[in-house]
Amino acid sequence: METSATTDTDYERGYRKEDARSVDVEELAEAEAHLRNTTIQNFTWRNVSVAVRDRVSKETKLILENVEGQASAGELVALMGPSGSGKTTLLNVLARRPTNAENVEGSVLINGSKVSSQNFRDVTAYVEQEDSIIGSLTVRETLHFASRLSSSGSLPAKERIVRINGLLKAFGLTSQSETLIGTPIRKGISGGQKRRVGVASQLITSPKIMFLDEPTSGLDSRASFEVVNYLRGVAKRNKLLVIASIHQPSTSSFNLFDQVLLLSAGKSHYFGPVSGITDHYEREMGIDMPLHSNPAEFLLDLVNIDFDLEQDSATQRLTELQGKWSSSSRCKNLSSVISQIEQRGQGRDLGIEHHEKRPSMPSRTLALLHRAFIKSYRDVIAYGIRLAMYMGLAIMMGTVWLRLDAHDSNIVAFTNAIFFGGAFMSFMAIAYSPSFLEDHATFRKERHNGMYGPLEFMISNFLIGVPYLFLIALIFSAIAYWLINLQPAVENFFVCILWLFLDLLAAEGLVVLVASIIPSFVVTLAIVAFCNGLWMSVMGFMVYPDDLNVFYKYVFHYWDYQKYVFEGLMVNEFADRIYDCAKTGPGEGDCHCQWQSDLAGQCQVDGRQGVLETYSFNPDNFGRNVGIMLAIVVGYRIAALIVLVIKRN
Repeated sequence: METSATTDTDYERGYRKEDARSVDVEELAEAEAHLRNTTIQNFTWRNVSVAVRDRVSKETKLILENVEGQASAGELVALMGPSGSGKTTLLNVLARRPTNAENVEGSVLINGSKVSSQNFRDVTAYVEQEDSIIGSLTVRETLHFASRLSSSGSLPAKERIVRINGLLKAFGLTSQSETLIGTPIRKGISGGQKRRVGVASQLITSPKIMFLDEPTSGLDSRASFEVVNYLRGVAKRNKLLVIASIHQPSTSSFNLFDQVLLLSAGKSHYFGPVSGITDHYEREMGIDMPLHSNPAEFLLDLVNIDFDLEQDSATQRLTELQGKWSSSSRCKNLSSVISQIEQRGQGRDLGIEHHEKRPSMPSRTLALLHRAFIKSYRDVIAYGIRLAMYMGLAIMMGTVWLRLDAHDSNIVAFTNAIFFGGAFMSFMAIAYSPSFLEDHATFRKERHNGMYGPLEFMISNFLIGVPYLFLIALIFSAIAYWLINLQPAVENFFVCILWLFLDLLAAEGLVVLVASIIPSFVVTLAIVAFCNGLWMSVMGFMVYPDDLNVFYKYVFHYWDYQKYVFEGLMVNEFADRIYDCAKTGPGEGDCHCQWQSDLAGQCQVDGRQGVLETYSFNPDNFGRNVGIMLAIVVGYRIAALIVLVIKRN
């Protein structure tokens, strides 16, 4: 029986003709040449079960139970089911992605054989539902850097350009190739175009198996069909195996898939060709498929019991449907096919061919540094807004503490300005967290796809920030230092720049560490703000270092980077400066000095003796304190690197 659900729509046929006219076959062949010569023939999974611990009852709960399936090279397989059915969890298990499961069981084989994690990453790619793409890059640049960071990076530039041009043309992105992806401030390409860019950026990395999480989610029917149709063409031409989780696809998009796995409540309800759905449900299940309807919608409605008023009867009905599938001839045949593939694959080497050499670690680091540089000057959130913030702070400080005289009555004002400037420059470094979290999300995606590791990411992230932070320290000092009338000597001005530069490096390192541990903007904001409040409290300004509580002094004070910045700036101001005292009469000694020193008889205060000794600051500790600051800066980065190495999700 043939229904409209299993035939091409007029729209689909028309689109295929349009697609054939717009894509040059020879150019596509060159662009996709890296996908050929694959040794991947079959991909199977058997008895996949995933258990999690229920947060309320604390009992173990199965969210996937004995799920199995198999796919061959060149096929598109859809994992379909209602929300909460376990399709995304299954996709993550098949792709060897991290899950929050307490226990994962079952076998996932390529050509009937087990493969190492490294070999698996070499032949697979994963496109997330909310794909992390750097918004300040253009479409072409996104594909360009994906190519440089993958095995394609070792190829000549001309060949990489051919691939990029072919993918841009095939995905209908040629006219948008120089358009930005889009940031919260600058509008870029549409959501559907962004989804196509995400898929194309993974295709250029030479995968043999591609996993996609909800590739059509949020797209209209035209855009959905566009993405799936191109994937189908690439898969057929190059024996690429595509497995995608989908949710309520249109009829035209659904008919492009070769096989579908229907899940509900973590159990299989059907696995087989899309064209065989009607026959299976009518002959073996006794369920008539309605004419002129979307089969995907019908299946989802059939196995979705979330909105049934009688949950007990609905659950019983679902159990009966699953039981009928388990006893069906199609299910038994599936198990037999998987067993045969496993038997043929026992003891065999998978023999994955590496036709393209992976770029070296320095090459990947340079590519990341290049990409970060482009982002840094295009994305105003990264450093532009921060630079404006620090310039505003400098102008505000310079006009509040405007041209202070070298008088002992202004010593407290000088001290307050030094504290405020150093502490709030550190505090405002939290503005870097949105930019880093975007980079971190991109890193997680690209790391899972085997492009590069934490070391390359951390080195490039640190190096790109150094010149910008130095520029911020220079501009801030150039404005505030002379307006406030701090120690009027050129060498002292540059020492001030040094301490503020180290202050920003350490503060940004703290942001990177916290965001690496918990990649959430709100959490990062709260923790970094708390830490900066703690550093301000124990740095030696609020309470003199000698009077500080023993616990805070020995637990926090000595590794508080703000302490060393405050001490360095205080020494820079007071070590070699003399301040006049207020005159109380006409005589030479008729004066009152608020700060005592040996120069009191001359109506002056020696900043070194009168101020620095009060704070127990030693001017001879300059080199030691700079070394400690450098150790703190490096220490934060190493700690963040260790976190990224340990965390796999």
